[in-house]
Amino acid sequence: MFLSVASLNSGSNGNCYYVGNSKEAVLIDAGISCRETGIRMKRLGLSMQNVKAIFITHEHTDHIKGMDVMAHKYQVPIYITEKTLNGGRLKRNKRLWVHFNADEPIRIGEMIIHPFSKFHDAADPHSFSIEYNGLRVGVFTDIGSVCENLIAHFQQCDAAFLEANYDEVMLEQGSYPIYLKNRIRGGHGHLSNRQAFELFTAYKPKFMSHLFLSHLSRENNDPTLVHDLFYKHAKGTNIVVASRYKETDVYRISRSGTEVASPPKAMQASLF
Repeated sequence: MFLSVASLNSGSNGNCYYVGNSKEAVLIDAGISCRETGIRMKRLGLSMQNVKAIFITHEHTDHIKGMDVMAHKYQVPIYITEKTLNGGRLKRNKRLWVHFNADEPIRIGEMIIHPFSKFHDAADPHSFSIEYNGLRVGVFTDIGSVCENLIAHFQQCDAAFLEANYDEVMLEQGSYPIYLKNRIRGGHGHLSNRQAFELFTAYKPKFMSHLFLSHLSRENNDPTLVHDLFYKHAKGTNIVVASRYKETDVYRISRSGTEVASPPKAMQASLF
């Protein structure tokens, strides 16, 4: 038994994450075009026919850009909260929209999706962990600060996509206007490398096989810097940096070991 996971894109230009077993899968967010999602999945040997649901974390464009077209083309339900619909002024399709509530598990085939609320500057932001046959994979991005909900879910994960958006020094010394800097680091924006690292070192379960560092800022972070920070303290957890320009490999997560299920790329750092 295993869960296959991949980042199809991760960053302010679009976010989409694949988690599935051998029969069914879900996408967390649909922030790149339907066409590009299909192209990247095909390169990885994945099929949209296995995707049984799309879960939306919040209404920002980099998380919903491909949502409407994807839902219509593949007739796949969109799990989204009422407040997120209203906050994003999104079109309504009663047949495809499915509302959910925090802390109420949702069954998709043999998988159970666990939504929980988080801190972010959106109408009703949520993150998710996906459970299957005792395995858990978390998708934890767009989080302003570490909260008890995040800690509780992170401690149960065999693998996790964890935001490491910015280096604090790079942000402070960078060209962003002060209001934007304060939005990013103000508790409802994004996790810094340091905040993500402190969560990882304090609460990483012994059985966590992979950590995917996600949603890196193009201007305020460096893939090599953040990879090296986590790698030195990984203690058996494989560290992968998710690209803002291209999909990762597919990784098969299981308690007996983790297998790369798609051909490895020459250099992960070259994707940034």
